[in-house]
Amino acid sequence: MRAVRFTETGPSSVLHVDDDVPEPHAGPGRIRIAVVAAGVNAWDWKVRSGLAGIPVTAPRIPGGDAAGVVDEVGDGVTGVAVGDEVFGVAASGATAQHAVLAHWAVKPSALSFATAAGLPTPAETAVRALDLLGVAAGRTLVIGGASGGVGLTAAQIARERGVHVIGTASPSRHDLLRRLGITPVAYGDGLAARVRPLAPDGVDRALDAAGHGVVPDLIALTGDAAHVVSIADFSAHGARTTDGGEGRSWDALAEVAALIEAGRLEVPVASEFPMAEAGAAHDLSESGHAGGRVVIVVG
Repeated sequence: MRAVRFTETGPSSVLHVDDDVPEPHAGPGRIRIAVVAAGVNAWDWKVRSGLAGIPVTAPRIPGGDAAGVVDEVGDGVTGVAVGDEVFGVAASGATAQHAVLAHWAVKPSALSFATAAGLPTPAETAVRALDLLGVAAGRTLVIGGASGGVGLTAAQIARERGVHVIGTASPSRHDLLRRLGITPVAYGDGLAARVRPLAPDGVDRALDAAGHGVVPDLIALTGDAAHVVSIADFSAHGARTTDGGEGRSWDALAEVAALIEAGRLEVPVASEFPMAEAGAAHDLSESGHAGGRVVIVVG
């Protein structure tokens, strides 16, 4: 099969397309898909660059998020059949013509494969962080980095749970947040002073989804480091952090699919790249200025 691979860590130029890669197959409890699109996440370029500290001793296919059509069903799998359109998280690398999924959900019919490929990691991370925060309906949540992949997904899920969401973003993204029912606020110095007038009854919980040094402000707003969770700043000044090591929230895939089917959640795709330009896709994601999800179209 055709796949993007790399054999050593380094810049995006280490990525190359290989036309003769052995196909993976679905083992027990798993399914295989013919991949239509693969999402690019920060973890992908961190592994590729060596920042994740994971040694690469053999050719490796990057990517964990994918969407496509089921073409193999492993023993013990129920509720899905060959020919179904799904999205999920790959047990093998996702940027390839075939990938084995360990977790998946049925793709909403109105959702493109490219958009679906950008969903799994932001959805799981967002739900995991919100559940850890335990913010209740009628309360106020501040999200640092509310226009990024995880932040925007978390903001919309929290809104659907009845939470008043205030989100930091650059001014160019404020109209998007308003349209989605999120109160926008500029990030940067003086954040706490800008947020307080928007939350006259106080801020109950806060989520750092970007890792740009916002945690001290979020602690000041909530009044308690235990009421702040960061997915990106692991020197988080006493706030709680989550990297998935404590357990994953894979039910998030079905929850997000249902919200999308109902027209209640959007995940904008900023850019689509062919496999031959996988390096450019990684570079855009790594820049931090993608403006939405980055996806590699497989073909």
